[in-house]
Amino acid sequence: MVNRHNRIVERALTRLKLKQLRLLVAVGQHGSIQNAAQDLNVSQPAATKMIQDLELDFEVKLFDRTNRGVVPTVFGEALIRHGKLIFAQVSNAAQELDDLNEGNSGRVVIGTLLAASTSLLPKAIDRLLKDRPNVAIKIVEGTNDVLMPGLLSGEVDMVVGRLPSHRHRENITQEKFFDERVVAVVGPQHPLSRQESLTFAQLKPFGWILPPIETTLRRQTDNYFVQQDQYIPDVAIESVSYLANRSLLSLHDFIGLMPAHVAEKDIHHGILASVDWAVPFGSGPVGVSYRGENSLSPAGSAFLNAARLSAKEISQEYALL
Repeated sequence: MVNRHNRIVERALTRLKLKQLRLLVAVGQHGSIQNAAQDLNVSQPAATKMIQDLELDFEVKLFDRTNRGVVPTVFGEALIRHGKLIFAQVSNAAQELDDLNEGNSGRVVIGTLLAASTSLLPKAIDRLLKDRPNVAIKIVEGTNDVLMPGLLSGEVDMVVGRLPSHRHRENITQEKFFDERVVAVVGPQHPLSRQESLTFAQLKPFGWILPPIETTLRRQTDNYFVQQDQYIPDVAIESVSYLANRSLLSLHDFIGLMPAHVAEKDIHHGILASVDWAVPFGSGPVGVSYRGENSLSPAGSAFLNAARLSAKEISQEYALL
């Protein structure tokens, strides 16, 4: 097994060409060698030969032929994923050199989930900018289903927020910062904002703003609703946008579910009000996901360190609540 691995690595280092990987990725996208060849402006026989050479060098079958074209095998899917990562790293290298040429001290692309967007991420960026005032920062907001593929492909350097519990963990390093609980919140005008010791039965008549269906918190919410006599809200809005959710809660008598730290400042300033009902689900770890220390640029490593220090501060604040 070791000899086979060494043999394949040696062939890849001496014979593999980026054009072959570009073709491989294009074939995976098109499901057709002919269309991929046209994209790369090579002949179909030459494209077929390049794929065959890849299969010989890696000693696996990369595509299965069907009456509709070609479909990647599990080996093909794996090599396509690594090919995309290589091209993303080349693009990142070019971008970083361009940033350095323009006087920026590196570049970092950060994916953020709701649990990190209002406290952890701003604190970490503020700390990073004090050390690297000219660093180029790009923030991408979304759910794990959107951000994790970008992390695996190299388009995103790291994802900060609620750590995925089951999916999106392969080939990813997860670092837990602290545990976060979920609270129910409403607008200050909501009748529940002035009541104490509420039961779930008192929440049932109202509409809800819920996280997207692909999130862990939504699955936990749906399971809880099923346990409550198959409860289905009359109105259920799916949204991951904090600003939209906050506005909707101030305009309508809806109930929203949010990480405690996200809602903390707005509750303190009276923009939102907490519901006196202990949410019996949703607690979970908040942290950072990345592809490993070796995958990070100097700017990425500096942000990771800033996030660790900021999370420690938040944990201490959280302990006092």
